[in-house]
Amino acid sequence: MSPTPSPGLHPERADAIALVGPTASGKTAAALALAEALQGRGGAEIISVDSALVYRGMDIGTAKPSRDELAAVPHHLIDTLDPLQSYSAAEFAKDAARLMLDIQARGKTPLLVGGTLLYLKALQEGLNDMPAANLEVRRLIQQEAQEVGWPAMHHKLAGIDPVTAARLAPGDSQRIGRALEVWTATGRTLSSFHEAAKASAPTWRIPVISLEPSDRAWLHQRIAQRFEQMMAAGFLDEVHALRNRGDLHPDLPSMRCVGYRQAWEGLDAGWALDEIRDRGIFATRQLAKRQITWLRSMPERVVVHADQTSATEQVVQACQAVCP
Repeated sequence: MSPTPSPGLHPERADAIALVGPTASGKTAAALALAEALQGRGGAEIISVDSALVYRGMDIGTAKPSRDELAAVPHHLIDTLDPLQSYSAAEFAKDAARLMLDIQARGKTPLLVGGTLLYLKALQEGLNDMPAANLEVRRLIQQEAQEVGWPAMHHKLAGIDPVTAARLAPGDSQRIGRALEVWTATGRTLSSFHEAAKASAPTWRIPVISLEPSDRAWLHQRIAQRFEQMMAAGFLDEVHALRNRGDLHPDLPSMRCVGYRQAWEGLDAGWALDEIRDRGIFATRQLAKRQITWLRSMPERVVVHADQTSATEQVVQACQAVCP
């Protein structure tokens, strides 16, 4: 039985096309090429699926598309929030669903592009009934974590919500803390909210094209090269400017983004530039590893090897195959 089309969208067409992949895999260039290839079908607009690109003033460390790239194709959910604000997967799902309808109404194809795979999961499966943040409960959990460490908090979560704990690394402080916060505030596990949302989620038709390296060393080299370029472009000056605002702190979601977190810690601790760079590169590699693990749990995706010289052309061909 075929999926029921989402209301308001053309039933014979995909609701959107998702282009995903680990950090530094070439998604921006491939997305622009794909948008150009879709000009014959009315054109395309890009919806960013990235938890860091939503923040203003965080340009270098997020490898945000350049002004020329942003001008070449309409982009959405970039530079929409101040770093003091938070943005959840549930909020993304609502925003992306609205944007998809708007873009389709203009006769264009929505392109969901990015590497924050929890956001894509929220759109596809629903997370709309998640409870709002409870800052007092969050403070108490962070205080406990400072005393016992995040691996111990992960062990505690495993006793409460083994489903959620099984998909989180013991050092994933942000998501472990959120899961414990939800349990403490509501008496319900995070996984129970996910299951309830999945049961009532709309049925989208979103083919997923994934840029993944066949050689992990290629991606590691790209990550190191990009971090070096960011440092040369003034990344630490960008972090200094954020710190000098006076209203930001390292526990904010924006400042926990990979690269920013290590730079902030390094500036606090007086690390040498080489150490900030090395730790930033290592953290980015760990992020890419988690992203690849998540992608491999999505058997429906179409894989394009990012380290092939024809990767961009293959992305366009894959789009034509899944959305004739």
